[in-house]
Amino acid sequence: MSADAPHPLDDPNADPFAIAAEAAAQIAERTGVASHDIALTLGSGWAKAADLIGETTAEIPATDIVGFSRPALTGHVGTLRSILTPGGKRALVIGARTHYYEGHGVRRVVHSVRTAAAAGAQTMILTNGAGGILEHWSPGTPVLISDHLNLTANSPLEGATFIDLTDLYSARLRRLAREIDPSLDEGVYVQFRGPHYETPAEVRMAKAMGGHIVGMSTALEAIAARQAGMEVLGMSLITNLAAGISPEPLSHAEVLQAGRDAESVISALLARIVAAL
Repeated sequence: MSADAPHPLDDPNADPFAIAAEAAAQIAERTGVASHDIALTLGSGWAKAADLIGETTAEIPATDIVGFSRPALTGHVGTLRSILTPGGKRALVIGARTHYYEGHGVRRVVHSVRTAAAAGAQTMILTNGAGGILEHWSPGTPVLISDHLNLTANSPLEGATFIDLTDLYSARLRRLAREIDPSLDEGVYVQFRGPHYETPAEVRMAKAMGGHIVGMSTALEAIAARQAGMEVLGMSLITNLAAGISPEPLSHAEVLQAGRDAESVISALLARIVAAL
């Protein structure tokens, strides 16, 4: 899609699910895979997992597929990969995440999830790099997401669409992950709007509200995945202690470095989880 062309999801009269279905058809044509079983969105620090999940049989630029936007963030590769796992399942790896803070609207944020569902995926794995509120979570710690607080003041649901989020983050998948790594902790993820980092007061607010992890993605995507009927596993890589918890100033360079330092360990863990699905 040309950078100068109007984005189809920006048209308020467009059907986002029809665009997702069109995108899924394009992926099937480009990859030669009629249906995928699992989809993964790989956030900061998680990208190497794609190399360990199985055999990549196709890789395409995400912007070749209708509805996808060019990644604005360093650390996101901007491709879609079709991978054949050793167990014979098909995984669609999404390396092109659109963040809410980019200002493109929620439809674009969740388009990748809706496309994955239209492509047949029954399981959605959402990963991110995030700040930790609990002091014993050192940078490089992977944490399961047990629930979330959506502080974006927005939702991917439109109109009178009511979706139960009681068990949004699958207890079954979290149990499976802990069978593979019993040391995995879990916590409540808090999605802020960004792109600024949270203030110490906002982190204290998140903690008072029951949050343990702070970041700028995932919650909106998870809601869309539940609407599409997918089972959701969420995982955060703690890249830094949150503002007011950490004695050091926050920086994106720190996030990227923590991701690089932990990449081999967390990627291997995620690959083992996928193999067990």
